[in-house]
Amino acid sequence: MKLSLATRIFLGYAVVLATFGAVSLFSVAELHRNRLEIRLVSQGYLQLSQDAAALESFHTNQEKDTERLLEEGSVETRRALIRLARLYFPSLMTERLQAAKTRAGEVRTMAPTGEVHFVQDLESRLGELSNRYQSYGRAAEAVFTVLSNEKPTAEEVARATSELRQQESSIGRDIRFLRAALSNRIRERVDGAEDRERRTGLAIITLSVLAIGVGLGATAWSARTLRPVRTLIEGVSRIGRGDYSAQLGVRGDDEVAVLAREFDAMARSLQAREAQLKAQAEALMRAEQLAAVGRISAQVAHEVRNPLSSIGLNVELMQDAFERATFESPVDAREARELLAAVTREVDRLTEVTEQYLRMARPPQPSLEPTDVTEVLASVLDFSREELERAHVEVVRELAEAPPQALADEGQLRQVFLNLLRNAREAMPDGGRLTIATRVHERQVEVAIQDTGRGMSEAVRSRIFEPFFTTKEDGTGLGLAVCQQILKAHGGSLGCQSEPGQGTTFSVRLPRA
Repeated sequence: MKLSLATRIFLGYAVVLATFGAVSLFSVAELHRNRLEIRLVSQGYLQLSQDAAALESFHTNQEKDTERLLEEGSVETRRALIRLARLYFPSLMTERLQAAKTRAGEVRTMAPTGEVHFVQDLESRLGELSNRYQSYGRAAEAVFTVLSNEKPTAEEVARATSELRQQESSIGRDIRFLRAALSNRIRERVDGAEDRERRTGLAIITLSVLAIGVGLGATAWSARTLRPVRTLIEGVSRIGRGDYSAQLGVRGDDEVAVLAREFDAMARSLQAREAQLKAQAEALMRAEQLAAVGRISAQVAHEVRNPLSSIGLNVELMQDAFERATFESPVDAREARELLAAVTREVDRLTEVTEQYLRMARPPQPSLEPTDVTEVLASVLDFSREELERAHVEVVRELAEAPPQALADEGQLRQVFLNLLRNAREAMPDGGRLTIATRVHERQVEVAIQDTGRGMSEAVRSRIFEPFFTTKEDGTGLGLAVCQQILKAHGGSLGCQSEPGQGTTFSVRLPRA
């Protein structure tokens, strides 16, 4: 969004006011947070700690009463103590535990989110203490029953008091743990509040200094925003004199910067128009040259192909004649046949080269029909089996389960696959693995031909589809260019991915039938 100069200056000072407002809000928020922390400690944890201390004191007194009861020799006195214990101890302990649990529930309602788990743990511990005291009451009642007898035996007393002492020890340990947990939590919260108070003070001072810095920065920024006006005046004068190479270079989003960029764009557009006209003239010249080369290539190929056919036919007749001829020695016969075989190979190579030139100069229009890509691949692989086996190339087929139907010219598609397979074999002179995979997409059929050969550098890969570019000693540089031309005529594409030493993958994409 583009803002005017006045709006930007106003926003700068608004930022200053907002910064000071943020400092004030931060201070108020921290004060409120400290108040909640004090309330949590004073009205929550300290009260719970007092309740835990009361429980510990009451439990300690109960242990002393139990010891006194065990040491008392008078039956009447024991029975009186037992009546008092039955009357007062259960109700008082239940009342204290219920008060502690109620207070813990109140603390949980006012505790922050980070403290809820701790308070719930306290409630759980108090609930466990209630259950333990019920079991303790039953154990105490068993002891009271034994001690109510006039002459209880030592074994009965020992058996009854054993479980009671264990429960007293366990309950006392739990109460001490509860009280220690509360004490530690109070100390942690107090320490945290003190540390937070120090950090809050430092933050307020830092934010205040930052607000002052923002104010000074807004003032300097306003002055700098108005500075490009002089640069704009000088640049406009230079452009007015015809110096289109002058660039104002004013940055920003205000009116002055936008105007300066428009002048810069005008100057660049004039320069770009001149460069574009020059480039178009050069491209037109290159296109005319390539068209002329194409016409000459087609004419030369056409003129050469007919004599080559006659030469090849005559060489075949000579081979048939040599089969019936006699020579002075077997060496002469072998040399003659080798010469004719060499002539035949060269004739075949020149014929293939002329055919490639003709296909490049006058590409035939494909006859598109629904074609089973898997069947075409199988046919090409069967045709090339012997050649691949001699080169020690292992063929791996990863074909789609459903035969993919593509809209293609079968003959031209065979030519593309044969060329790609031959290139893959030549890329693996020491043998390797050739993976053929087919995939069916929503609107396309993809065939991936992957080899484990030497791979290509990025510089070579970017030029492999250029006509007449080749890395082979006896290549024409037309094979991949013709393949790409054929696939484009099909409405498809030919892609390549390769890394040096990692092999090469050619991806053939055809429209689905």
